[in-house]
Amino acid sequence: MIMRTIIEQRLAKLKELQQKGIEPYSYRFEQTHHSVDIKAKFESLGSSETMVRVAGRLMSKRPHGKSCFGHVRDLEGDIQIYFKYDDLGERFEMLDLIDVGDVIGVEGTVFKTRTGEITIGVRDYQLLTKAIRPMPEKWHGLRDRETRYRQRYVDLAFNMDVREV
Repeated sequence: MIMRTIIEQRLAKLKELQQKGIEPYSYRFEQTHHSVDIKAKFESLGSSETMVRVAGRLMSKRPHGKSCFGHVRDLEGDIQIYFKYDDLGERFEMLDLIDVGDVIGVEGTVFKTRTGEITIGVRDYQLLTKAIRPMPEKWHGLRDRETRYRQRYVDLAFNMDVREV
């Protein structure tokens, strides 16, 4: 029953996106860097205000008033992203329609937070794919052996060590 309501909520968000003229299944996004590249080249990217473009699955989303932190997982790893109302304006309100599990593309500059995590300060973003079904629980991961074997795509999307093998 809970799964049905989550799917219904996501379908309602999809319909709202379409009514606002936003195509939730984009055709193309030109990616310039991967998360591993950004972390390896932080010294040059962070000091030069170079714009980077990264695409991946939104793995977490933590709103804090007029800012929002999250993590994007691309083919090579995870990187933290930071949405700020001052940088995005009206587009910041559209973040309510984006859920964990959606595939997004972000563009912005690289900086380091107070806690020392390398982060992309998002200047623009694009919804590439709207996920209708929710991701497995974050903290415990995908533990059900039956699901792991029958739904391999979920296991590969969620568990980095399985993807490496």
